Amino acid sequence: MFIKIVILAFIGLCAGGIIAAGIFAFLAIIGVFPRIIGKSGTKKHILLYETLIIFGGALGNALDLYEFPIWVGGTWTLAVFGGAVGIFVGCLAMSLAETLKTLPVMNRRIHLAVGIQYVILAIGMGKLVGALVYFSRGMGN
Repeated sequence: MFIKIVILAFIGLCAGGIIAAGIFAFLAIIGVFPRIIGKSGTKKHILLYETLIIFGGALGNALDLYEFPIWVGGTWTLAVFGGAVGIFVGCLAMSLAETLKTLPVMNRRIHLAVGIQYVILAIGMGKLVGALVYFSRGMGN
């Protein structure tokens, strides 16, 4: 029985590691990390970025697996973490959209010459309002 549990734990950890590696590879391929590094002008700290990405992934997996309660700062800590996750998801969505070249195609189709920044802002604000309505009405529980 003990051998069976050890083998199942090993297979589960290997499968989780493969999934995590796939997600990080996907993020690297679509250019989330290189784009953020390039835009921020911090190319000289690439080793620090790599270390923090690996550490953040491992810490996120551990927090998800063991469900530690957030006890430091309470609501403010949750707001900061939520904002950071929101910014990351926004960067991920825009990197994916840029990789798929959706914005240039959309510009050509609707004949938009000026004002793409307002279209992007409207998309982001629509996402924000939708998320606020969704969570304020308790639909996320």
